[in-house]
Amino acid sequence: MQNIPKHYNQAGEPNVYKLWESSGYFNPDNLEGEPFTIMMPPPNATGTLHIGHAFETSIQDILTRYHRMKGDKTLWLPGTDHAAIATNTKVEKILIKEEGKNRHDIGREAFVKKVEEFVDASRGTIQKQLRTIGASADWSREAFTFDEPRNLAVRTAFKKMYDEGLIYRGTRVINWDPKGQTSVSDDEVVHKTEKGQLYTFKYSKDFPIAIATTRPETKVGDVAVAVNPKDKRYKKFIGKEYEVEFAGTKLNIKIVADDTVDPEFGTGAVGVTPAHSITDYEIALRQNLKPVQVINEYARMIEAAGALVAGKKTKEAREIIVSWLKENGLLEKTEDIDMNIATAERSSGVIEPLPKLQWFVDVNKEFERNGKKTSLKQLMHNAVRSGGVKILPERFEKVYFNWIDNLRDWNISRQLWYGHRIPVWYKGTTIYCDIEPPKEDGWTQDEDTLDTWFSSALWTFSTLGWPKEIQDLKTFHPTSVMAPGYEILFFWVARMILMSTFLLGEVPFQVVYLHGMVRNIEGKKFSKSQGTGIDPVEVIQKYGADALRMALVVGVGPGNDSKYDEMKVKGYRNFANKIWNAARFVLQNTEDYNSPQPPLKLRETSSLTSRRGLGKKAQPKAGALLPADKKILEELDSLVKSITKQLEKFDFAHAAEDLYHYFWHTFADKIIEESKSKLADEKTRASAQLMLKTALETQLKLLHPFMPFVTETVWQLTHEDLLMIQKWP
Repeated sequence: MQNIPKHYNQAGEPNVYKLWESSGYFNPDNLEGEPFTIMMPPPNATGTLHIGHAFETSIQDILTRYHRMKGDKTLWLPGTDHAAIATNTKVEKILIKEEGKNRHDIGREAFVKKVEEFVDASRGTIQKQLRTIGASADWSREAFTFDEPRNLAVRTAFKKMYDEGLIYRGTRVINWDPKGQTSVSDDEVVHKTEKGQLYTFKYSKDFPIAIATTRPETKVGDVAVAVNPKDKRYKKFIGKEYEVEFAGTKLNIKIVADDTVDPEFGTGAVGVTPAHSITDYEIALRQNLKPVQVINEYARMIEAAGALVAGKKTKEAREIIVSWLKENGLLEKTEDIDMNIATAERSSGVIEPLPKLQWFVDVNKEFERNGKKTSLKQLMHNAVRSGGVKILPERFEKVYFNWIDNLRDWNISRQLWYGHRIPVWYKGTTIYCDIEPPKEDGWTQDEDTLDTWFSSALWTFSTLGWPKEIQDLKTFHPTSVMAPGYEILFFWVARMILMSTFLLGEVPFQVVYLHGMVRNIEGKKFSKSQGTGIDPVEVIQKYGADALRMALVVGVGPGNDSKYDEMKVKGYRNFANKIWNAARFVLQNTEDYNSPQPPLKLRETSSLTSRRGLGKKAQPKAGALLPADKKILEELDSLVKSITKQLEKFDFAHAAEDLYHYFWHTFADKIIEESKSKLADEKTRASAQLMLKTALETQLKLLHPFMPFVTETVWQLTHEDLLMIQKWP
């Protein structure tokens, strides 16, 4: 005992982790109690984790360790996501850089093999990083969204939804990424502000209405002008049709009335381009107008656009058409404005709305459920409205409902090679959809793959063996908590609710705790794709995992963004050392403590009469605890109650901060200092020793979920069992 080093050495953290992992207590099969389940939001297998992932991991590990110590049968199931678009994009970039070839140059089979090799290496790196952070996850149940059990779940889900008529194939205007050469969903579109021009013009000199646009190049595909039916300026034109010569092509323009048109915006009239605007496509459906496509998948003008611009890139076509408008005296004005440019999240390509044959999930179609008519939208709505799923912080509930109310059918097909192939086969005009391919020859499988969010939407139950009815599914579902970043509330959280309520008839989780983003010191987002992420392992090697965890958690409320500051990590490295030094003092000054007596008649929270006791040492007389020391333990008991309450309310920031302040400023600076004179006096020594041991061990338990490595290392100095499975005070 006298040889305890003066400084805490975080280099021993990997050995502590091995001790935990080899104990088997990460696996809930070795625990008793009520089930408590967290499914790890699976990080994308596109490289390595950054500081933001370390924050998310820390929050989940705090919950996991707390519930394990509470005596719950705790499962934290880890895994990774194949992340189709992100992975395809990343590997193709590497391929172009290293070999000067794209995926089409090497073919589908060779490309998929390269992606699989990349993903295997990346997953290994992520697993090591999670262990280094201290994730006490059950690695025996680790899952991957593209492994065979999850593949079966995806095919089964698709088949069930297809048979119910909730998945269909049709031509609709979708978000097309000309750079990535695939469709993307509304939620994968990132809007960027750029300077641009708003052009106000007429199609011809005798056309009665002027319209405004930021994209003149699309106007060669116009089929109508829409006005508000209440707009007195244009009432007399509604229903009339005009044939005009416009920029080298002939247009048939019908004036239609539509309630969605804002009379106050621009001229109060909008050119309707159904093939190149999702909003205009919806107007065309209401007005029975036929779309005319004038732009292709490579963002070039096609023959239907007319001889003046055919074959040109869209930006070049814009300049040509603006020049034509000026030459013909049709351009009334040009205004400089801020434009909202839609881009693809992964490739940064500028989105081109195009009419494409795609697969969709119908979110509005009604179907029978328990004798009542409902829809997927309604299921998603009811799950939260009924209280089955609680969203924290509560302000995001309004955001969630607003998203559902405006939800369009979900485009689930992607023109990618790596990912879950759509389980549909064709032979002539016959379509076959099933979990397994048709046995006869002559069938061709659909070339498209599924949106990666389709497979990850099944995560809470596919990881537990669904569609097979195994015990894990009965024991651990619905899960207790899901703790992702607020930015994937729609991408993932809402879709998990959709899939679970439809396929299982129950919510996927009881609580969604949404955390904010960790940004760099300038407030910008960390990004793996842009190479601006900080590897948490490098920070941990410098300061220790506990220091990083505390620095990320303290002062950060639910749903709030925070800035990563290395100086804050350094400060909590000093705190880990403070814990070590205070523990060293207590252990060295209580080594001779040995008063065989019955247990103290204090609350169990403020004594060491727990199931583990004081280790090898026997317990003292109740009378050995003097009033001043008893009062210290009663105050500590109040802290225990407060911390427990905060953790139950998911208030990690205040719990961590309160523990830090109490340990450093009350226990280390005050209680330990004042105990030195008590320890020197034989009359007060035993009481001071009991108080110090009790206070130290209670705080080690309270701090363990936040700072597992240093607390376990201290515990191991005097105990043979693990702090990780001690009873929560």
